[in-house]
Amino acid sequence: MKDLLKDLKHDLPAGLVVFLVALPLCLGIALASGAPLFSGIITGIVGGIVVALASGSPLSVSGPAAGLTVIVLNSIQQLGSYEVFLAAVVLAGILQVILGYLKAGIIGHYFPSSVIKGMLAAIGLILVFKQIPHALGYDKDSEGDFVFLQVDGQNTFSEILNALNFLHPGAIIISSISLLILILWDKPFLKRYAFFKFVPGALIVVILGIVLNQIFKVSFPKMALANDHLVKLPVANSLQEFVGQFTLPDFSGLANYQVYVVAITIAIVASLESLLSVEAADKLDPYKRNTPTNRELKAQGLGNIISGLIGGLPLTAVIVRSSANINSGGKTKKSAIIHGLFLFISVVGFANLLNQIPLACLAAVLLIVGYKLAKLSLFKSMYDLGWEQFIPFVVTIVAILFTDLLKGIIIGIAISIFFILRNNYRRAYLLMKEEHQENEKITIQLVEDVTFINKGVITLTLDKLPENSNVVIDGSKSHNIDLDVLEIIHNFKETALLRGISLELRNIPEFKGLAAH
Repeated sequence: MKDLLKDLKHDLPAGLVVFLVALPLCLGIALASGAPLFSGIITGIVGGIVVALASGSPLSVSGPAAGLTVIVLNSIQQLGSYEVFLAAVVLAGILQVILGYLKAGIIGHYFPSSVIKGMLAAIGLILVFKQIPHALGYDKDSEGDFVFLQVDGQNTFSEILNALNFLHPGAIIISSISLLILILWDKPFLKRYAFFKFVPGALIVVILGIVLNQIFKVSFPKMALANDHLVKLPVANSLQEFVGQFTLPDFSGLANYQVYVVAITIAIVASLESLLSVEAADKLDPYKRNTPTNRELKAQGLGNIISGLIGGLPLTAVIVRSSANINSGGKTKKSAIIHGLFLFISVVGFANLLNQIPLACLAAVLLIVGYKLAKLSLFKSMYDLGWEQFIPFVVTIVAILFTDLLKGIIIGIAISIFFILRNNYRRAYLLMKEEHQENEKITIQLVEDVTFINKGVITLTLDKLPENSNVVIDGSKSHNIDLDVLEIIHNFKETALLRGISLELRNIPEFKGLAAH
């Protein structure tokens, strides 16, 4: 009980901050996906409660995924109705559970660290760029539209320039004061006081935003924010209306093969995005705990089954919510569950109150989250690790900024693989001496694993050996020497004789392919 209360003092305020971050994103992603607004809230609730309970991740938070908006929008149009699309979501969840039992989660351990860190920095920059228009009072593009080419016809950068033509003084005042409060709230001199330690700055910012806008309405009507600059949570005036917001899947659509194509697409993309997000959350975790990835796939699958059955969108682990959770001091999965409970309570009893929250003050919260993900210190630390880490890191950032999350990650991984292949090509052996003279003994010590990738560099090295030298090729430390490399080494026996080279092979297996000659 003591440990529960100890964690709760951290998890409760963190859960509240994640709720405030998730609320506009749930609604915005639903809007960008062409789905009912309430579906975004359903997804957030399921991700916060069901997935968190089933997952082994201590800090990741699940909900509707910005990376799936284009897929969802196109799929709803392709399948003809939202109800048929929900059947595909349920099927996608079942496929994810199967992937979990097949131990496909092991893929999550093979994402390069430079690419994961690049993803974190890119999401941070996207949050900053996407929230600047909202902070200035220009809310034409919905929250949660994270791709470069936006649904309103603008792109990430043109939207900022366009926003300068629609500056709203009330929004600028609210966002500026909110930013100042959030920056000061994190300062050590304030954290000495219990109030600043346990009350999240985001809550104060939201309350202040509501109060300021009410003052504007009374005293400065021109500065007041209209409804299109506020949160737009669906309001149910009765239990019947509330229940009516849930949508049931139409399983008759399973006769359509396109439903299976959509389900497989969602299962693969959602699984990859979830594995990437939990890997990133583990890197941000101050306690460096590891998430069991196969269990995560099962948890995400269960979440998608339930979300699809009650009218929700496909969900994934989401790094924006997860990083907000970690930066707010969350310690255990209870913070994710608390955020889900807050979402549920908000639609049941507080929708009218929450609809008074200005998007400008929530933009300030997300700007701080973005800044913490893309700090200059991260760029410096990656640069200090060398070009082999820094280049994939930067390429991942640029690719995500100008495309979307999944495409950017694939490009980043491709660049990382290039450097891995390049290193393997170079490091096939250890040469005891770089410069040689005639009759000198030269030892070529092969490394632990020599593959076909190393063929080129070994061939060039053997070709450059001086005539009349004494050469030892030592494979005693090698667990595996590829047949292609063995062929090169054994073929070199003939070349060595012609060049007067004395060749000794140590622990080099015979090449059976020579029998064919």
